Order: sequence, then structure tokens, then C-alpha cells
Amino acid sequence: MTQPFHWFALLTRSNFEQIVFDQVTKKNIAAFLPKTKKTSRRRDRKRIIDVPLFPGYLFVRSCFASAHQLSILKTLGAVRMLGNTDGPTPIPDTQIQSLKIMTSAGTDLITGSCIRLKKGDPVMVLEGPMAGVRGEFFQHKGKGRVIIKITLLGQYAGVEIDGDNVEKIPSLLS
Repeated sequence: MTQPFHWFALLTRSNFEQIVFDQVTKKNIAAFLPKTKKTSRRRDRKRIIDVPLFPGYLFVRSCFASAHQLSILKTLGAVRMLGNTDGPTPIPDTQIQSLKIMTSAGTDLITGSCIRLKKGDPVMVLEGPMAGVRGEFFQHKGKGRVIIKITLLGQYAGVEIDGDNVEKIPSLLS
């Protein structure tokens, strides 16, 4: 008896999403790597590039058979399938279909990286002249802009930054 196939989220090494996607599809395993367009800033120019919608993840179609999942996990750059102690957690087909429709529409997609920040969350600036600065999330300004508070000499200074350049620091590191 053959097992039913489901979609699973596959965690990859940093910046290995496309490599893992290419290798998995070469193994005749269905995979989906949702992408969105992003402005890439270089020293002398800006250009629009395709980037993974969920950095570090792609979706693969597999069954619960260990041999099939092992074939996926033996792919260069693959880390693990998301799940719990009972094993990988399947993602409903309807969610994958919705994601495919959203990404094929050609509109700008917004992920929750900036949206899920709450006042007081510890954050770090990733890019730009303030790269590496740690602070505290203060508020959303709209149009992808946020304000972070930086404490220095017992006083606060606020700075407005592009939300894409700010990332929440996990509580165990802050």
C-alpha cells in the first residue's frame, strides 16, 4: 500500500534555498520555493532581485516513509523538516495552493518579519550605516519604516529605519 503524499516545510542552510530546490527537483521530488521581488542595494546601483519569500525554507511533497524523507534530507544544504517529536508536520494542500496563487499574481508580498515586532522587542540593524546597532523596537511608521530606540548614557535616541533592515533578536541572545 502506498502512503499519501503531503507538503512539508524544509529548513535549509542560510542562502541555500535555490540550491536545495534545484537538487530536490533533480530527484523527481515535487518542491515549491515561493519568491518575491526585493530591491537590492549595492554601492553604486539598485536593482530588483527575486528572493525567497520565507528565507531558509522551501516546501517539498513527501510521504511519511523514512526512505523518502531521508532522500530529501541527504540533499546538500537541507537541514530538517519542520515538525515536532512525532515527526514532520504536514502543511495543508490548500495553504500551498493559496501561496502559489499569491506568488504568481506578480504583486508585492509582505511577510510577517516586520509586522510581528512588538513594542519593546530587542532588535538589531542588519544593513546600512547603522548595521550592527542593537536597540528596542518602538513603533511602525508605515510604508515599511520602523522606529527603534537606542539607549546610550542612560538616555534614549530614536532612529527611523527601513523595516527590512531590522531583525528581532531571539530572547536567548538579547
